[in-house]
Parts: sequence; structure tokens; C-alpha cells
Amino acid sequence: MMNNKWFNNLGLAMRAGKVITGEDAVIDAVRKGEAKMVIVAEDSSPNTLKKVNDKCSTYQVPLHQYGSREQLGASIGKETRVVLAITDAGFAKMLKKSLENRTEVDSIE
Repeated sequence: MMNNKWFNNLGLAMRAGKVITGEDAVIDAVRKGEAKMVIVAEDSSPNTLKKVNDKCSTYQVPLHQYGSREQLGASIGKETRVVLAITDAGFAKMLKKSLENRTEVDSIE
């Protein structure tokens, strides 16, 4: 259930215009300080993960690896997506909280 809620919230952020997709666009948003949170698909290539992780570490932007590329794309109404950036602090906080709750629920079950 947490899983669906998280993806629904991601879709809400997309409809609000607060999601940037695509590796180059996300890295550019991180450099400009627009990205509040970056999400990378769990099935991303190691090179993509390293490139985005290095950039996020440099600019101190939280990075989370969650969902498949198909799930990320479907939740925002697009084709498959590997890298997303959330540009709104409120949405980033809400998604992070959902991820933390998911981890707690997973560990209980």
C-alpha cells in the first residue's frame, strides 16, 4: 500500500510541474540548485547511478534509489524514466517521508 501511495504522490508532483526527467536535465537542475531530491530507478545502469550520485554528493542533494524504470515512468504518465528530480521542497519532504515509512513497514513484516 505504501508503494502505491508513494507513486501516486510522485504523479501528483508531476501534475504540479515539480518533476524534471532525464539524466542531463536532472544533472543541470542539481547544478543550478533547483533539485531538492533526486530519484534513480533501482534497475538503472551502474554508470548512470555513479554519475548522478557523484553530482548529488557534490551539491548535497538527497538521492534515493527506488522503483523500476517502468514504475517511475508510469507514475508520471510517461514512458520509462530512470532519473527524476523533484524541484519543490514540500513534495520532496512528502516523498522522503513516504520512503522512510515504507522502510519501517517493510522491516516489521
